[in-house]
Amino acid sequence: MSERLEPGDVAPDFTLPDADGNEVSLSAHRGRKVIVYFYPAALTPGCTKQACDFTDNLDVLAGAGYDVIGISPDKPEKLAKFREKESLKVTLLADPEKTVTEAYGAYGEKKNYGKTYLGVIRSTVIVDEEGKVERALYNVRATGHVAKIIKDLGI
Repeated sequence: MSERLEPGDVAPDFTLPDADGNEVSLSAHRGRKVIVYFYPAALTPGCTKQACDFTDNLDVLAGAGYDVIGISPDKPEKLAKFREKESLKVTLLADPEKTVTEAYGAYGEKKNYGKTYLGVIRSTVIVDEEGKVERALYNVRATGHVAKIIKDLGI
């Protein structure tokens, strides 16, 4: 299990392919705040709700200086299908090896219907303009999470 990030930690830099196979790095977003969120799987009900909520609020978040990046273990091809099917505007990155997911503490034990297993923990890490963790939220709910972030950030 990976260590969870805390406010003040340096956010681990990463370079991952997006839905079109283009490399995207966290360091390329320096100077802007970045909401990095981790979700278990594209094209599933909870993850679709969360991605649509981020897309619906993207203008509000961008206007307040935030970029949004969603990361899942899905391959770029599946992310492209997800983006097209749901008309998503957030940047979706593929982390099939889960190296970035683990570096951010978003992979570990989960419980579902009485079973314990390893998987992606729905998490959101807010990175400031200098690349430091401003907030790290783990085990978040898919529904209502984006509204809570906007409220908590005072946007």
